[in-house]
Amino acid sequence: MPNIKPISDLRNYNTVLQDVAVGSPVFLTKNGHGKYAIVDIAEQEEYEKTKAALKLMCELEKGRKSGEEEGWLTEADIRSHFSKKANG
Repeated sequence: MPNIKPISDLRNYNTVLQDVAVGSPVFLTKNGHGKYAIVDIAEQEEYEKTKAALKLMCELEKGRKSGEEEGWLTEADIRSHFSKKANG
């Protein structure tokens, strides 16, 4: 079960930080809505994976928006593009 606390609990931040563990973040709410997450970065590899996944998701979202606004590429367009790169 997620550990969710109001941001006002940060007044006594030591108590909040005691609840943070590797793989068990504390989520902070502001005015009843999720706003922040506090994570333990002692496991640096897991932190880096999370950052990479977030970056990938942002790039995929940009691509989806671009496709909707500017139109999608056909399979033939993509094959042609990479054929040109491979040959020249």
